[in-house]
Formats: sequence, structure tokens, C-alpha cells
Amino acid sequence: MAITVFIADDQAMVRQGFGALLGAQPDISVIGDAPDGRTAVTEVKRLRPDVVLMDVRMPEMNGLDAAREILAAAMEPPVRVLMLTTFDIDEYVYEALGIGASGFLLKDAPAEELIRAVHVVAAGEALLAPSVTKRLIEDVTRRRATPRRRDRQLDALTPREREVLELIAAGLSNVEIAERLFVAEQTVKTHVGKVLSKLSLRDRAQAVVVAYESGLVTPG
Repeated sequence: MAITVFIADDQAMVRQGFGALLGAQPDISVIGDAPDGRTAVTEVKRLRPDVVLMDVRMPEMNGLDAAREILAAAMEPPVRVLMLTTFDIDEYVYEALGIGASGFLLKDAPAEELIRAVHVVAAGEALLAPSVTKRLIEDVTRRRATPRRRDRQLDALTPREREVLELIAAGLSNVEIAERLFVAEQTVKTHVGKVLSKLSLRDRAQAVVVAYESGLVTPG
């Protein structure tokens, strides 16, 4: 089945350009768009796409608030939100990851990166574009004066689960983790599921935040 995508951006050219590019892919279907956050929330709840491309800065309701409302609805199957930004480092990055956004994409990213991002986010498998997302996370982590500690929760993880969490934070997919650890991909999926469950996390994006906050992974 085709991956369904919804695009929320206040610039018509961005909506049309992204829509044409993604709509031309045989396994992606763009089912709607919106020029502001408020409309995006209403339409996403109605259409229930697999992936929402959400601009950070929009009128009526900004992308962060719109993403929060969409993710709080806990729709099934889950709607994945991919934040769009024109800035290398955006002030909303940390909060967006905290509420469950699946990743970030710069608006000037190459076409193939956008297509890959939609596939990755739709699979719910990995945080996209490690070269961008990892830098964003590291920057925000450095700027936090008193990062929250979750050491006790991490104590619930086995050594292997901690190792898997470190590799998730490094931006590796399940396949890449399996290759690194010389285990089956299904075994990795099991470990990832246990990590998310034990830490009461919604998805891998939040797992990355916890890995940095807890000190399990350090910037750089």
C-alpha cells in the first residue's frame, strides 16, 4: 500500500513542490495539504495520513503546537510527524522531539533526502538524516543548563538494551544495528521494543532524547 502524506506549510510553492515530488513516487500518495497549523490539525484528524510534513513556523497555530495536538490524539495507526525548518538549529527542536516528532528535515534538502525521510518516518524505524538531526540534538543538549537525569529508568535496561539505545541515538536503523551487533533484525526489533516499553517512550525520537539527557550518549 502507498504511504499517505499530508503537507502543512504556509508557502504555497513549498506545498506544491513537495507535493509534486512525492506524488510522483509510485509508493507515496499525497492526500492533502494546509497553509496553517489549525487547518492541518483538523484535516490530519480527518484524513489520518501515515506521515505529516509540518512546517515549524505557520500562522493560526505554529507547527509545534499543531504537532503536539496531532500526536496527543494517539490515532491508530499512528500518524508520524516530520518537522520542516529553514534553520540549521531551531529553537523548537528539543521540545518537538520531546512531544514525539519523528525527526527534522531542512527545506533545502535534496529531493532524494525528502523521499528517503518519508519512507524512514513512515516505517517508524529510525530518526532521519543523522547528519542533521544528530547535530540538532547535540546543540540543544549542550545548551541545556541542567539536563534531566533518568538514570534509574536506564538501570532497568539490560547491557544489550543499553547498547541498542546507544546505536539508536547514533541514528542507526534496525538493519544497521543488526549488522553492527551480528544478530538478526528481528532480535533488534525485540530489543528496541523493550527499550521503548521500559522507558515508557512513544518512539525512537524520544529514545534519542533520553539517551542524551541521561548521559548514556554525550555530544560529539
